[in-house]
Amino acid sequence: MPSLHTALLQSSGRPGDVAHNLQILEDAARTAAATGAGLLVCPELFLTGYAIGDGIHRLAEPADGESARTIGRIAAEHGIAVLYGYPERAAQDEPDSDAVYNSAQLIGSDGSHLANYRKTHLFGCFEHEWFTPGQQPVVQAELAGVRIGVIICYDVEFPENVRAHALAGTDLLLVPTAQMHPFQFVPESVIPVRAFENQMYVAYVNRVGEEGEFEFVGLSCLAGPDGVVRARAGRGEQLVRAEVDTAFLKESREHNPYLHDRRPELYGPLT
Repeated sequence: MPSLHTALLQSSGRPGDVAHNLQILEDAARTAAATGAGLLVCPELFLTGYAIGDGIHRLAEPADGESARTIGRIAAEHGIAVLYGYPERAAQDEPDSDAVYNSAQLIGSDGSHLANYRKTHLFGCFEHEWFTPGQQPVVQAELAGVRIGVIICYDVEFPENVRAHALAGTDLLLVPTAQMHPFQFVPESVIPVRAFENQMYVAYVNRVGEEGEFEFVGLSCLAGPDGVVRARAGRGEQLVRAEVDTAFLKESREHNPYLHDRRPELYGPLT
């Protein structure tokens, strides 16, 4: 069965400097590909920075914008898929063409567009001021025989979101994030539990350091379906790597009863 060597780029780049952040991404893609990684995952809003105020709208791009084309070139040149966070400007033919979304886009190793996800659960006054929430909870793509799902940061703290991915067959859930102090218990405790209770791999990739009023805690990780963390970053800029082993995932799913023992007929009051 296929496996997918995955690299997590824990970095805040240079807030407000898209060109600089694209260079960091390309350097990481080159390094990760050289070690055999087939996927590079970057943090939430990595392209532009997170706490940049009205720079969010000024630097927002459509899903097929200039930066997407640049990242497509990077991915194809180094033969590695890339997931990156960015502020997405709605297309002109959408009902709300002025909307800006907190988005993450997956580009294939051939430079093709594989998936684009808009964050559905916005966190705090800051995000509600600058972004419109997305409406599609499950976005997936196939990559090297692995079914990839994408959500963003706060989304993973809602168990319904991750369970929806489990029921849709997601093998590896990518979670670009901007997790801040004092919520470090999320990467330390919540993420391994989400991976175990939903029988999937979860790649949680955070920003680091101070940015505006926020202090990002790092601690990016890749957790397996047994609840064991395969790779864990510290509190600084770091590139960590781990294997997504689909044979182990299949075996784990055969022995873990959570999804089989569900009783959906009892869950109506939850909605």
